[in-house]
Amino acid sequence: MNKLLATDLSIYIKLDDQTVYDYFNHHDPAPLYKRQLGQQFQEYIYNSMLTTKRDAVVNYKFICFQYSDKRFVEPVTQAIRSHFNLKKFIKEEEFKKFKRRTFMLLLISMSIVLTAQGTVPYLVDMDQHMASSVHSILDVFSWVIMWKPIDRLIFYWNPFKKDIHLLDRLANAEVTVLEKNKAILKNEKKAS
Repeated sequence: MNKLLATDLSIYIKLDDQTVYDYFNHHDPAPLYKRQLGQQFQEYIYNSMLTTKRDAVVNYKFICFQYSDKRFVEPVTQAIRSHFNLKKFIKEEEFKKFKRRTFMLLLISMSIVLTAQGTVPYLVDMDQHMASSVHSILDVFSWVIMWKPIDRLIFYWNPFKKDIHLLDRLANAEVTVLEKNKAILKNEKKAS
C-alpha cells in the first residue's frame, strides 16, 4: 500500500484564454487574482491529493501553450494561494474553538467530579457498607462524566491538524511553468 502513495505530487493546470476562466467562480466579478476558485477546480486539486503521503512535496505545474498564456501564471497562483490560506485560517480558528470548548468541558467536568467526591460522602451519614457503595457510585459517575472531554482531547484533534497541514502545503506549493511549443502540439494532435 505504501508503494502506491506518491512522494511528490504535480498538479497540472492548463492556462490559456479558453480554459483559465473555468477554474474560477463564474459569478465572481473580482479581478482574476482575487476570484474564488470554482467547485470543480477545488475538487480536482483535493482529489489529486488523495494518493499522496503526508510529507509529499506539492508542485503546481502550469502548462502554457503560447507565450502570451504566461500572463495568467501570477494571477492564478495568487488566487490559489489566497484561497488555501483563507481555508487554512478558517480551519485554524475552528481548531482553536475546538480546543477552547474541550478544555472548558474538561474543567467543568473536573469541578463536578471534585465537588461530588468531596462533599457527598460527608453529607450522607451511613454505615461502612453503604459508604463503600456510595464511593463506587461516585467513581463510576466520575468516569462517565470525564470520558467525553478526555476522549475528545486524545482522539479528535488529529483531523484538524491533518487538514491544516494539507491546506498549508496547497497554499505554499511551488510553481513551475511548462511551455508547450507548437511542434509538440502538432505531434499530439496527429497521435490522437
